[in-house]
Amino acid sequence: MNTDFINICLADDDEDDRLFFTDAFDELKINTKVSTFNDGVELMDFLHHPDSILPNVLFLDLNMPKKNGQECLLEIKKDEKFSDIAVAIYSTSSSEEDIELTFINGANIYIKKPNDFERLKKILSEVVTLNWQYHTSGLNKDNFLMRM
Repeated sequence: MNTDFINICLADDDEDDRLFFTDAFDELKINTKVSTFNDGVELMDFLHHPDSILPNVLFLDLNMPKKNGQECLLEIKKDEKFSDIAVAIYSTSSSEEDIELTFINGANIYIKKPNDFERLKKILSEVVTLNWQYHTSGLNKDNFLMRM
């Protein structure tokens, strides 16, 4: 595994959201490599490809065509080869049902998409610098939902 940078993936069908996301990382002073995918099928094809370098953190939108975020999350959590990927749900939804279901299905954190670029940068910076080993060891619903 490469330790020179943090490998980040985002699966989101909204082109503007993907652009804001990559622009935010461009402005942050964190050494990252960001890959984006238009939908869950593209993401899962990438993750299953034998030559792919798996992400350290995967940001997953819930509402995508072809294969939604919940379906991707379930597929990722069923496969042992993806066990080291931290999964951050990254959605406009603040539905208790969505939050509960992604928690139960094994996501590591739930982030409601901010509508402000500076807040987005703050959230992304916080998420990628989290000590994931510590964060996931005592995971409960209080620290699952990221509030800013």
